[in-house]
Amino acid sequence: MNKPQNLSNHAKIVPAFHFFVLPVLTLNLVWSSIYGIKLLLNSALGVWPRIGGLVMILIALALIALAFLARLFALGVQDRVIRLEERLRYQQLLPVDLQSRITDFTVNQLVSLRFASDAELPALARKVLDGKIDNRKAIKRMIQNWRADYQRV
Repeated sequence: MNKPQNLSNHAKIVPAFHFFVLPVLTLNLVWSSIYGIKLLLNSALGVWPRIGGLVMILIALALIALAFLARLFALGVQDRVIRLEERLRYQQLLPVDLQSRITDFTVNQLVSLRFASDAELPALARKVLDGKIDNRKAIKRMIQNWRADYQRV
């Protein structure tokens, strides 16, 4: 069973990504940089080994970028799904005057307000829209009754 979720523990850590992939790629970057710089600086080797040193460094940088971009792309897709889910939820829970403003919510507002309980959502949604509050952390701090989201990327 999942432990109750709240503002202080809702961030998701993926051990295979955070504690294996990123450290190994970082080690690869350091190793490739050290070895690649040695090759680049050793003019006695000729042009091809020196180019090889540069390629090693570039590939290591590309792998780090790939890991971060893969994570960002997954989070972007998750935000799009949350936006859709929350708009459907708002149609059921918000009063009529706020339902006409559903399209006014930003992605940041929708993503943050998903943690608000059904009872708390209407008042909080009005406060966020009227105050033009768009900071995810600020909105999450306003939530009193946390609605957990355990299906996060």
